[in-house]
Amino acid sequence: MAPKSKKKTHQATLELTAGNAPVVDLGKTLGQTGVNLVEVKKAYDAATAAQRGDIVPVVVSVFEDRSFELRLKTPPTSFLIKKALGGKGSSRPGHEVAGKLSQEQLRGIAERKLPDLNTGDLGAAMRTVAGTARSMGVAIEEP
Repeated sequence: MAPKSKKKTHQATLELTAGNAPVVDLGKTLGQTGVNLVEVKKAYDAATAAQRGDIVPVVVSVFEDRSFELRLKTPPTSFLIKKALGGKGSSRPGHEVAGKLSQEQLRGIAERKLPDLNTGDLGAAMRTVAGTARSMGVAIEEP
């Protein structure tokens, strides 16, 4: 954790594969900052090793002394829905149904996304996730 006295010079949000961040993606975004990309990769991979294979967004803050700070977020809602279905979304949402999420799957995804959503209510989080699912052509099982 970086002290508050350091001045932040650059901040970027990246969606990387947990446990195996590609240095190429880091270099495209953070190369001009002068931060040690290998150290960023090692820190990210160590922090996300338990979620290997998932997409885990990270906010990388780079400070004037070229130190950095990582703040991990929860995987994207669409990724979690695809993972729960074991496939992908519809190529024609609204016309074709790609699958059906049960209420338990919906609740599980909403609970996992709750820290990054702008609500503290599980019901509102479930409605948010359900909206994303509908936009992907995924049906929601009625309660």
